[in-house]
Amino acid sequence: MKVAIAGFGIEGQANNAYFLSQGHDITIVDERELLPTDLPYGAQAMLGPGIFEQLDGFDMVVRTAGLSPFKIKTDGKVWSGTNEFFAKCPAPIIGVTGSKGKGTTCSLIASILKAAGHTVHLVGNIGDPAIAKLESIKSNDIVVYELSSFQLWDAVRSPHVAVVLGIEPEHLDVHKSFSDYVNAKANIASHQTPKDIVVYNALNPYSIKISRESKGSRIPYQHDKAAHVADGYFWFGETKLCKTEALLLPGVHNLDNACAAITSTWKWVKDGEAIGRGLSEFSGLPHRLKFVRSVNDVAYYDDSIATTIGSVVASLRTFEQPKILILGGSDKGADYNELAKEIIQYDVPHAVLIGDEASKIEKALKKAHYETVTNLGSDTTMEAVVQTAASLAKSGEVVVLSPACASFGMFKNYVDRGDQFIAAVNHL
Repeated sequence: MKVAIAGFGIEGQANNAYFLSQGHDITIVDERELLPTDLPYGAQAMLGPGIFEQLDGFDMVVRTAGLSPFKIKTDGKVWSGTNEFFAKCPAPIIGVTGSKGKGTTCSLIASILKAAGHTVHLVGNIGDPAIAKLESIKSNDIVVYELSSFQLWDAVRSPHVAVVLGIEPEHLDVHKSFSDYVNAKANIASHQTPKDIVVYNALNPYSIKISRESKGSRIPYQHDKAAHVADGYFWFGETKLCKTEALLLPGVHNLDNACAAITSTWKWVKDGEAIGRGLSEFSGLPHRLKFVRSVNDVAYYDDSIATTIGSVVASLRTFEQPKILILGGSDKGADYNELAKEIIQYDVPHAVLIGDEASKIEKALKKAHYETVTNLGSDTTMEAVVQTAASLAKSGEVVVLSPACASFGMFKNYVDRGDQFIAAVNHL
């Protein structure tokens, strides 16, 4: 079969290796003329702007996750590594989607399952490209798959257990509209069978909407008939499991993530001791509201992955102390007027604004009568940003990098932004 591998990043390289191993005639296709990695020896390639619209003549075009299926013009079949994995995986799959919290919830799920003695494969956005792990997966293993809207865009199958966290506007710089984003997410449940399960956030209207796409059992988390928190304990229905202290992650939102994880693993793990051990053995992912250090009785937290309004609000709710908030970056389609309405409800003595969106955020904050703003714009460094925040913070306060924006422009990605923040704090 003549196969085009569309996009040659990390996932594209995994797609190439897999389909090449299947004996297909492979051509690597990418709009970039200069790729960040060398092409395999002897590989056929089609490179350059607009090339994704010139793919007639291929039996199959395998797109990388970040490439919209709408950009591909071909008379063949458009496919993805995600679709191939779902078609061939011999083990049950727990798939997790949502606007924020996917990585943390996936990690908690994997940790609980491992604590109960299961062999677990963590794949997708948080782990290895799923297709690269396919040959090592056995039928009695369990796969935990972090699924973004990009991976779900054209999914034709759904996981055995679908977990739908809170949904809010995200990636609107890539998706045609918020409806397109929600419709992509809905594929996590829309192809389920009556034997499958969807675990969903019953307080989020979009999560509820997606759950209704499923033909399987619908189970809300943080509900008295599933995993929930009461009296300092995690419960499942009327079964007391373990103390909430077992969860080492701060914030009410992480209690929600833990409840989603417990509910989604209940089919396999009903032992409160194992659940508590699984929760306690995970201490958090990098750049997700991670404590960096305290300097002069001011605590610094890296929440660089917080690129939506909801994730910023979650970080604000975590701390009772006054918060110096570092906001801004590049555009992801967020409504800064909504952000401003949220910020004025919390104890935020000062906001330090950075990046291309700084002036838009400042305008929205001042419209909401929030005046204590320092706008550093894009012509600055993270060292200067942290120094500014440190000069504004008083003893007993916290400084939180929780940007509500993408990182591009000033930084390579959210990891680079978080790493630079950590380095700057350690230089104080």
